[in-house]
Amino acid sequence: MTELLEGICTTRAIRRYRPEPIPEDDLATMLFAATRAPSGSNRQPFRFVVLRDGPVAREAKAVMAEGFQRIWSAKREADGYDSGSGADASSPKARMARTMERFVERFADTPVVVLACLRRYRDPDPVEGASVYPACQNLLLAARALGYGGVMTTWHRAVEDQLRPLLGIPEDVLMAATIPLGRPEGNHGPVRRRPLREFVYEDRWEGPAAWAVDPDGARFTSAGPPRTG
Repeated sequence: MTELLEGICTTRAIRRYRPEPIPEDDLATMLFAATRAPSGSNRQPFRFVVLRDGPVAREAKAVMAEGFQRIWSAKREADGYDSGSGADASSPKARMARTMERFVERFADTPVVVLACLRRYRDPDPVEGASVYPACQNLLLAARALGYGGVMTTWHRAVEDQLRPLLGIPEDVLMAATIPLGRPEGNHGPVRRRPLREFVYEDRWEGPAAWAVDPDGARFTSAGPPRTG
C-alpha cells in the first residue's frame, strides 16, 4: 500500500529522456498495466500504437516534432513565457520554458511514443474519454514503477491529418493522447500541488471539509488558474 501511494504521489511529468531504448519486456509490462484499466461497460475500447525506431515510427515522430514545435512557439508567445518572472532565468516559469523548448526540439529522438486511441462504438460522446484516459494513467504509473517517465499530451492534434494515413488509423478511431516514454534524465519526486482543501468540498459546492488535510511533508505550488474563495 505504501509503495502504491508513494508511486501515485511522486509520478511527475517527465519530458527529458536519456537516449536509450526501452526493453521490450518493460514495454510489455507497462502496456499490460494500461490494459487493466476500467472502461465503460468493460468494453476495453482503448488501443495503443507504439512508435519505437522503425522507419514509419521515425517518420511519425518527426511529423509530431514539427507540430509540437509550432504549438509551443505559439504558446510561449501567447502565455508570455519570456516576460515578467520569465525574464529571470532562475524562476519556475523560465525553467519550464527551457524544459518545454528541449522537449519539442528533441521529440523526434524520444525512445518510445505511445498513441493512445479509442475505438468508437457510438457517436462522439463528451464522456468517452473515461474509457481511455484511465489506461493512460495506468501506463504512466507502471512506467514510474519500472524507473521510466513520461507525460500525456494532445498536441498530436496539430498534425493528426498527417498521422492518420501514415499510421493507418481509421477515421472512426479517436486519437486520444500522445505519451512519450523514456528513462528520465532527472528524477521523479514529490509533486507540488495546491492544498487539499482547495479541491475537496463537503455537502455542497465550496463547502469546507475540515478533514481534508494534507499529509506531513506535502509540497505546494501557487501555479494554476486563479483561486476562488
